[in-house]
Amino acid sequence: MKISELLNPEAIVADLQAKDKEKALAELTDALISCEPSLDRGSVIAVLQEREKLGSTGIGDGVAIPHGKLAGIPELKLVFGRSHTGVDFESMDGQPAYLFFLLIAPEESVGVHLKTLARISKLLKDAAVRKKLLDAADPQAIYQIVSEEEG
Repeated sequence: MKISELLNPEAIVADLQAKDKEKALAELTDALISCEPSLDRGSVIAVLQEREKLGSTGIGDGVAIPHGKLAGIPELKLVFGRSHTGVDFESMDGQPAYLFFLLIAPEESVGVHLKTLARISKLLKDAAVRKKLLDAADPQAIYQIVSEEEG
């Protein structure tokens, strides 16, 4: 399944305001909840924080992919966020994160969850793609870039 098929354009935050990891997780979760009101905000944040305790999901190059598994959801949920100022996400390279994909998967999923993480990682490894996403004018342009780059 393509990232663009999982990503609701309404779940794109083109201007994250958060300055730290906790606030970024909350802001991204709020974007998810606005599209999926049946989800419990506290449960989503708790799952994400638990995963962060195992090690930061800030993978470097200005990218973070916070993720976790949640019981009772029928399918994988995805949110994209962009920060213009950067967020200290305790990334592996010590640099701020600017581009975020938040991923919440059903508790029992393994394959789809891992394949989606791999697809996101592959997409954002490309410095040209990261630059396009950073420079995109609005959420629709961000969605368009993701769709085109997946080809």
